[in-house]
Amino acid sequence: MEVTERDAVTGVARGETPDVLSRIGEPGQAAAIWERGRAQGFAAWIDALPPALLPSLRGGCPVARAADLAMHACDMAGMPDAPGRNTLCDDIAALAEIFGQVTGCDDLCLRLDVVQGDACRRFHLDNVPVRLLCTYRGRGTEYGLARAGGDPDPVMQMAAGDAALFRGGTWPCAAPSRLVHRSPPIAGRGETRLLLVLDMPATV
Repeated sequence: MEVTERDAVTGVARGETPDVLSRIGEPGQAAAIWERGRAQGFAAWIDALPPALLPSLRGGCPVARAADLAMHACDMAGMPDAPGRNTLCDDIAALAEIFGQVTGCDDLCLRLDVVQGDACRRFHLDNVPVRLLCTYRGRGTEYGLARAGGDPDPVMQMAAGDAALFRGGTWPCAAPSRLVHRSPPIAGRGETRLLLVLDMPATV
């Protein structure tokens, strides 16, 4: 979807507390980013894990069961039983609860993607009302304002650990979002990302 309307939504709310995510519903806001980074101990632990031990999943569940689903994915991947694992699952549960509060949904679609190539390399607007993204390992999501004939300039990048809500193409608003995003290109660099994606259940 090419977004060129002069009145398109372009605002990005940023803050260091979770309540900033609720600003996605304000007029003019295309995204809301909770700038929080990662705890040093957790970052060192998850960055050192072999990629084969990182959890991967795609499924739907009630908001209240997000931690259980994440824990099951960790079991299936053979992720070590360590404080970092509990931190990961607890954080997924907390983000799921916030997502449910913001969207008014009791259920959600939860994805954990282990990315080692160029997934979603093109800048795009998701075909969903709203999507939550959080990178637990590796480079964060890139974003910027769409412009005719090329990629955004400048291109901004979320830090690992930051959580963001991005309006999608089916957000119930007359004015479309001009803020597009993509996964950073990492093919051939020996990098591995662990990305959390939360969607509303209608987008499963």
